[in-house]
Amino acid sequence: MRQVGLRAVFMRGGTSKAVIFRAADLPRDRADWTPIFLGVIGSPDRNGRQLDGMGGGLSSLSKVCVVGPPSCVDADVDYTFAQVAIGDAAVDYSGNCGNMSSAIGPFAIDEGIVAAAAEGAATVRIHNTNTHKIIVARFAVAGGRAAVDGDFVLPGVAGTGAPVRLDFLDPGGAGTGRLLPTGNPSDELEVQVNLQNGTTAAERVTVSMVDAANPCVFVAAAALGATGLEMPGELEARPELLRRLEAIRIAASLRMGIARSAADAARKPSIPKVAMVTGPRAATTLAGDRLAADDADLTVRMISIGQPHRAVPLTGAMCLAVASRIDGSVVNRLARRPTPPADAVRIAQPSGLTVVGAAVRPIDGGWHADHATVYRTARRLMEGTVFVRAAAFAGLA
Repeated sequence: MRQVGLRAVFMRGGTSKAVIFRAADLPRDRADWTPIFLGVIGSPDRNGRQLDGMGGGLSSLSKVCVVGPPSCVDADVDYTFAQVAIGDAAVDYSGNCGNMSSAIGPFAIDEGIVAAAAEGAATVRIHNTNTHKIIVARFAVAGGRAAVDGDFVLPGVAGTGAPVRLDFLDPGGAGTGRLLPTGNPSDELEVQVNLQNGTTAAERVTVSMVDAANPCVFVAAAALGATGLEMPGELEARPELLRRLEAIRIAASLRMGIARSAADAARKPSIPKVAMVTGPRAATTLAGDRLAADDADLTVRMISIGQPHRAVPLTGAMCLAVASRIDGSVVNRLARRPTPPADAVRIAQPSGLTVVGAAVRPIDGGWHADHATVYRTARRLMEGTVFVRAAAFAGLA
C-alpha cells in the first residue's frame, strides 16, 4: 500500500514526547487531521503498544503538536495539542499539554519560525489554541538554536538539560471559562460507579473542581480508601479504584459543563484530569530515591486517559498548585501551609518533586489566578519525514 510522507520533528518536552508538525503541511480542516494523527501515532491498538506508529503505549507518549503562524496579535506562534487515544480511534483537542508546551518555543526557534540572536536568551509567546491562553517560554540560545545542555534536573527524565521557563498567563478558565466552574471551592458529587459484575453503584464524594491551565477534579485519597502513595503499577492492579476515579471524572465533566452526557464525557478522556491528593508524606520515587515529608507541600497521583501517570502532567500540577491556594478546597485542606517564597508549591509525585509557582488572589468574592510558572527541559530527538498510509488521506482534495 502506498504511503504519504510528511515533514515532522520528534521532540521531548518535559516528561512527554510528541510528533510536531507545521500547520502548513497539514490539511486546513482540522477534522481531516484525525486519521493522519492516528496513523502517525499507531492507533487504535488493542494491544496497547502502538508498534505500528510513533507512540509508546502510554498517554504521555501518544501526542501530536501543530505549530503555525499566530492568530492573535500578542503571540509569536499558534500551538495546537492533540492527545491521541491508544486503544480507540479518537483524537482529543479539548485540553493542552503543559509538558509539550516547553518544546514549542525551542521548535519555533530551531525551525526559523521565530527569529532569535545567535547567543543569549529567547522569549517566545505561544498562543495555545486548545485553551486560548498565552504561554511565555524563556530559554537560552546557543549557536542560533535552542540550548540543550545545562544542569537543570527534571524528575522523571534522565540526566540534565537547559531549563525552559514557562509562564502560563491568566490560566484560570482554560477549559470552562471559570477558575471555579461551579463557583465553589469544593462540591459533593453523586457518582455512578460501573462494577465488575456489570451493575452500578452510587456513592457521594467530596471533590474540588478547578480549571487552571486544564480542568481537573481533585479528591482526597483517604476518601477512596487509598494512601495517595500508590505507585502506577499498584494503581493498575486495582481496577476497582480506577473505575471509581473514572466515574468521578465523568461526573465532574458533567458538573463542570465540559460534557453534556456521560457518553460525551467518555469521548473527552483528557479533561478533566482526575487526581487523588494527600498531604506531604515520606515516599520512595520510581527511581528508588527517598522523599522526606518535609520535601513537599502536597502528594498527588493523577490519572489521564485511564492511565496512572508516572510523572504528574504539567497542567495538572499547575492546576493543583492553584487549587492549593484557594481556601476551602480539598487540596487547600491537605496542603502544608505556604512558606516563603509564598507562591512556590512543592508537589510530590511518583517520579520526584515538581515545583510550581502559583500566584492566586481573592477578588470580588471569588478567586483569580494571575499566573503559574514552571521549569522544564526539552530536546529535539529526530527530524525528517514520517510516513502515513495513504488511506489516512482518502477523500481529501
